[in-house]
Amino acid sequence: MSEFEQPERLQREPTVEDVHKLMGASTPHFALQLRNRIENLIKDLPPEHPARVEGEREIARLDRLAWGSERRGPIQAHEEGLPSFPPDAEENGDAGH
Repeated sequence: MSEFEQPERLQREPTVEDVHKLMGASTPHFALQLRNRIENLIKDLPPEHPARVEGEREIARLDRLAWGSERRGPIQAHEEGLPSFPPDAEENGDAGH
């Protein structure tokens, strides 16, 4: 799927359901792409709008998923592996392990 919105969606105000459709089955690999799409969807909504509230909650979740739940490189008994960026994600308890 591309970054382009569905044409019918551009003709109306975003809804909570639109946010849910974008987040779908999010994984660390696609978390930042989904975060960007949700951010673009809700950016013009007032702070109290239900879709914006839900979108901001999902943005926070996707940030944690992207930055803290995936390790890079092999993790064998003699290796420590490379933590996800940012390096302090594990120190702050955001690692998702």
